[in-house]
Amino acid sequence: MSVRVRRIYDPPESDDGLRVLVDRLWPRGLTKEEAHIDEWPKALTPSTELRQWYHGGGTYEEFRRRYESELEAPGSAELLDGLRKSSHDGPVTLLTASKRPGESHADVLAELLKG
Repeated sequence: MSVRVRRIYDPPESDDGLRVLVDRLWPRGLTKEEAHIDEWPKALTPSTELRQWYHGGGTYEEFRRRYESELEAPGSAELLDGLRKSSHDGPVTLLTASKRPGESHADVLAELLKG
């Protein structure tokens, strides 16, 4: 199982496999053709309220806890299971516009998919 997180602004690589945009908002300055995404499951992204709370000064640990709780909702859990199954079939690359992907929702998703 291969799951990794990359910035959406990085050029696609041949070993990306399934490219999944995991941001709720479309990345600025990028066309859909340039993004080369295969899926965009918006229901897997943090809620607007949670995202605003985190960017307003919330801690990563608390963000992680709240986000994992949001992912337990039926629609999100189903999408997460689908991605988990896809990761068994080949590489999955989670794409985000976050400047710090290691402290973002994409990293939380990657860890949940791997675990």
